Amino acid sequence: MAYYLVKARFHEDLLAELRSRLDTGEIQQMRPFGSALQYSLENARIDQPGWAIWEEEDYCRPPLAQERAAVLDTYFTDLNTERVEKGEGWARIESQPMLWDS
Repeated sequence: MAYYLVKARFHEDLLAELRSRLDTGEIQQMRPFGSALQYSLENARIDQPGWAIWEEEDYCRPPLAQERAAVLDTYFTDLNTERVEKGEGWARIESQPMLWDS
């Protein structure tokens, strides 16, 4: 299992739709990655204006391939990943504002 710090530019006009999909549990139900993606996106932070950042657990090569195809590529562009230890990514971004409070 691998963990990544993920940084991506979000489509501002689609954030409400993504929030709705999180709220209904649609993303949570996706297999095999739904639970991890749900948690990560619900806890995503603002890295800088227009950019979100979060830690994601993933098993794919390339990283986040299934998540990108099903969800991420609809709501984000310029997605970058950095391999981290479990919890390291969250620790690095804990002081940044939550994506969903903005």
